[in-house]
Amino acid sequence: MIAGVDEAGRGPLAGSVSAAAVILDPRRPIAGIADSKQLSPGRRRVLDQQIREQALSWAVAWATVEEIDRLNILQASLLAMQRAVAALSVTPRLVLVDGNQCPDFGLDAQAIVGGDSLVTAIGAASILAKVARDRVMEELDLSFPGYGFAKHKGYPTRDHLAAMHALGVCSAHRRSFRPVRNLIEAQLAIDPNRERSR
Repeated sequence: MIAGVDEAGRGPLAGSVSAAAVILDPRRPIAGIADSKQLSPGRRRVLDQQIREQALSWAVAWATVEEIDRLNILQASLLAMQRAVAALSVTPRLVLVDGNQCPDFGLDAQAIVGGDSLVTAIGAASILAKVARDRVMEELDLSFPGYGFAKHKGYPTRDHLAAMHALGVCSAHRRSFRPVRNLIEAQLAIDPNRERSR
């Protein structure tokens, strides 16, 4: 059996990074699986439910903001992938990972650049990882109102950067990311009490 693995959330300035691992059931094919970025949010949610119901095994795992800041985003993403594969209820004989690097799963593994578009199981993992992360960012939007997390999902959009400048940095932000770090340093230079820890 083959497990597909992908992550979501490497680029945002806020929130945890997610990873998913999926072993699809060849007897229960799911039509329409593709790279999550090519699908509408509504279509992703429908496929997310189908994958959870019909896959032989699936798991979603995380690396926290603190782990991202401590390890760096690449290592945190690989850690989340390891956790997702370890959480599978079925042990795969081969793990296929989207990208150009594989963490050590203790299993045969191969990295495939563009794998979320080439391998159905990786595409399925990309959908699960993206939908799960989007839901977490919507929850963060309720905890940290004003930043627009539900809309931009933590990516460095103009609105997000403007909110950071107006409200300061919150505990959901990745302090190791340059735009966040630069803002903290600039605001602390003006007012040592400026940084928020909400």
